[in-house]
Amino acid sequence: MKKYKIGYTTGVYDMFHIGHLNILKKAKAQCDYLIVGVTTDALCESRKHKRPIVCEADRVAIVQAIRYVDEVVLQSDMDKLAAVKKNHADAVFVGSDWKGTPSWLQYEKEFAEVGCEVVYLDHTDGISSTILRERLNQQDDI
Repeated sequence: MKKYKIGYTTGVYDMFHIGHLNILKKAKAQCDYLIVGVTTDALCESRKHKRPIVCEADRVAIVQAIRYVDEVVLQSDMDKLAAVKKNHADAVFVGSDWKGTPSWLQYEKEFAEVGCEVVYLDHTDGISSTILRERLNQQDDI
């Protein structure tokens, strides 16, 4: 039996890459059932001020096809506590690059009150959707 019953993690998952796969694989290794929130196009645009390169429906289809993922839900807002409660998660998985930040220190407290633990997973260095965007832009300049 794994340490956690229901795990939850979220992301945009734009231009799905090895860093995304590593997080999902490591999260699933620690929970029986992994729910993945895929950020909607609208939320991404409002928060990051950019439209994902891969549309929401395609990003959902890609994440659903990953064998480590048991269920995909849309993340249309940033109310992570509501998502934890709705999905009955006892663990939220997030990249280690968020550890110690004010927002995640607050999440740790809020989640603990409902029996949910924050689990920080090693970030895959050298790859991100931002890096991929930059590489694409450099190709356009050639």
